[in-house]
Amino acid sequence: MDALVNPTESSLLHFTTAGSVDDGKSTLIGRLLYDSKSIFEDQLLAVEESSKRRGDGHVNLALLTDGLRAEREQGITIDVAYRYFATPKRKFIIADTPGHIQYTRNMVTGASTADLAIILVDARLGVIEQTMRHTYLASLLRIEHIILAVNKMDLVEFDQRVYDKILADYLTFAQGLEKMPQICPIPISALNGDNVVERSLKTPWFTGPTLLQHLETVQVHAETTTAKARFPVQWVIRPISDQNDAKLGNLHDYRGFAGRVASGTFRVGDEVLVYPSAMKTRIAGIHTYDGLQNETTPQLSYSMTVADEIDTSRGGMIVKADEPIESGHEFDAMICWFADKKSLKPRGRFHLRHTTNEVRAVVTDVLFKVNISTLEKSQDSQEFSLNDIGCIRLRTSAPIFFDAYSENRTTGSFILVDEQTNNTVAAGMILKPVADAFEDDSEVSI
Repeated sequence: MDALVNPTESSLLHFTTAGSVDDGKSTLIGRLLYDSKSIFEDQLLAVEESSKRRGDGHVNLALLTDGLRAEREQGITIDVAYRYFATPKRKFIIADTPGHIQYTRNMVTGASTADLAIILVDARLGVIEQTMRHTYLASLLRIEHIILAVNKMDLVEFDQRVYDKILADYLTFAQGLEKMPQICPIPISALNGDNVVERSLKTPWFTGPTLLQHLETVQVHAETTTAKARFPVQWVIRPISDQNDAKLGNLHDYRGFAGRVASGTFRVGDEVLVYPSAMKTRIAGIHTYDGLQNETTPQLSYSMTVADEIDTSRGGMIVKADEPIESGHEFDAMICWFADKKSLKPRGRFHLRHTTNEVRAVVTDVLFKVNISTLEKSQDSQEFSLNDIGCIRLRTSAPIFFDAYSENRTTGSFILVDEQTNNTVAAGMILKPVADAFEDDSEVSI
């Protein structure tokens, strides 16, 4: 059985907000921080003064997260803002992401590590294209939990019929997703705090949890602990010294593979495969600054030594022997295109960065693009422009070591970087490997 977070204990929840412009994302986060008493008095005073200067007529809690001058001037979120707060039951990291379609790439960035997404809908406007776009991205990024926050209920007089219509429209769309998240709908007013932290008397017809109650109790999978053990090699440590260490022996002979554990747990004595050779050995030692360890913890950094002399370096991978990883030059992947001044076409060439590895890559095929409004897959166009989402086939100049994104969000993800500008132009999620005919196919050069 997968390990679950015990909601009665202090645990960490990463969540992101998403929605269209003016749906109230920043106001909602400000309300959460304010009502949970997670802001300092001087922060509140600064927001009160800024609100007066702007002539808002009320304390504008959105200013707690809209930190850029351009954001405050325009009243919109542009960059991803990270905020931290805690309650007696849980700790939280919030990624407040932009709603404008121009900044979809920022939403992908903020959601890439999230366990849960709060998708806001303006009660006056209902489900719109951005609602569907963000829901599709959340599903694509394998976010298992969504809170559908129907905001600005105060502007529709807390009418249950409005809420029910929005929920029905949203579920109709969500049922077309390949992997439907668990959806918790909540009617709220972020401006006034209804059903955000405290239950509202204005929605007696709503019997579900408040937004904070759901955040405190939702159970999320501890994926990095239960997933297959993966250790991308970042550096090979070779101290040149004739000194002896009581635990490490002769430092002249020390050869450790340094990096951060992507998922799973390694223990001293485990049989492992070391890529690119996929040779089998066992872990001889696990080292940190604090000394020797018996086992690793996901997302923490270590230096590991192995029993045999095996060659690997940055970009290599260590995995458990009974949990081999995919290795190849060619694979299919879903991508979200970020670049506004450059498009993706077949035969396009890029640098591909995956875990600690960087290789050159070429797009061999554009398999399909997704129509966000209908979820239909179209092969009519072979070109990706800003914010387009679809599936491509890539071939790399050297093998990479990966899992499908559905199995491992770290080893299944990558970015594409433009060769000329060094700008990140796409984020990708690997679907499956393709039979590797790299040696026999010289049609596409890299």
